Amino acid sequence: MLLTLPEFFLLMLGFFVIATLYSSVGFGGGSSYLALLSLVFVSFFVIRSTALICNLVVVTGSCYMYYKKGYLDFKKFLPFVLSSIPMAFVGARFRLSENIFFVILGFALIISALALIYQTFKPKKSEGENPNYPSYLTYLLGAGIGLLSGLVGIGGGIFLAPILNHMKWDKSIKIAALASFFILVNSISGIGGLLTRGTFELPYMEVIGLIVAVFIGGQIGIRLSLSRLTGSGIKIVTAILVLLVGVRVLLVNGFQIAF
Repeated sequence: MLLTLPEFFLLMLGFFVIATLYSSVGFGGGSSYLALLSLVFVSFFVIRSTALICNLVVVTGSCYMYYKKGYLDFKKFLPFVLSSIPMAFVGARFRLSENIFFVILGFALIISALALIYQTFKPKKSEGENPNYPSYLTYLLGAGIGLLSGLVGIGGGIFLAPILNHMKWDKSIKIAALASFFILVNSISGIGGLLTRGTFELPYMEVIGLIVAVFIGGQIGIRLSLSRLTGSGIKIVTAILVLLVGVRVLLVNGFQIAF
């Protein structure tokens, strides 16, 4: 085991809380997993691999629950996933230098936090108005977010959902379901990219405990979400945490500025 027992149990607790919070608003928690992992692990191959595995566990359970409730519209989701899957695979195969990885990760975390804040405070609009956008736009969105997801080791739903909410693409519950499914396929594709590149590395003892933590947290969170629990407060708390850690990762790990 790479961590001491106190460190390990604190990390499990953090992952449990993240999985509960994120799954309650349709996400997997990848951005915050990366943030916590960057505090305890040095290897960014380990960081990316572990975050993707935990992401996969959470959103698999969420997708199953959304499917049971009839919110997974595979036909409508197809353009996003068709373009995102290969790009997530390509992004995961990039062998980034450690500094570049942490710079991208830091910016991704900060953007994720700002996107969550915007999504929460933006003016409420009617759920019934769903403008028709050109089909190529969904392919472009899927491809761009898929590439970024593969680069940093997240599913990308945290970027996609705020954009689609702003576009009034569909009802918020349908967007949350798409975000979960988008994260699911991109996490699988990202893991595939890491495996074929030989950069898939896991601290197996730690990962087993983290999988248990995020599975339990994810199941609690998705059930709260489907019980109509408001996600606004959860989004804000999560956004603040992600923003603070994102700034730290960017400055300390990326730009190596000592405090």
